[in-house]
Amino acid sequence: MAIMITDECINCGACEPECPNTAIYEGGAAWRWSDGTTLKEVTVDGGQTVSGVAPQTPVSDEYYYIVSDKCTECVGFHEEPQCAAVCPVDCCVDDPDYRESQEKLTAKKEWLHA
Repeated sequence: MAIMITDECINCGACEPECPNTAIYEGGAAWRWSDGTTLKEVTVDGGQTVSGVAPQTPVSDEYYYIVSDKCTECVGFHEEPQCAAVCPVDCCVDDPDYRESQEKLTAKKEWLHA
């Protein structure tokens, strides 16, 4: 599964530089598929193709957030999710809405960094 940041986030920013996929963004900041990946274009739900450098709508305006479609729980990089390891208030937790197997996380990592 992906990791999510709860509303208990104190906006310290410790998690952001730890993400190998650049899936973590400050609240209110637009995110991009190409940030920290090799993605040039992405076909999103509904079949629309978007540029990897096109800014996407922030997931949260209030606190740091994780783009679930870019989160691999650090599979292929580290033994454990680094955001959770460095979070001083333990607000980086498993996201129950995005359950993924080890195989799927590995495939996502390969897709992001082809």
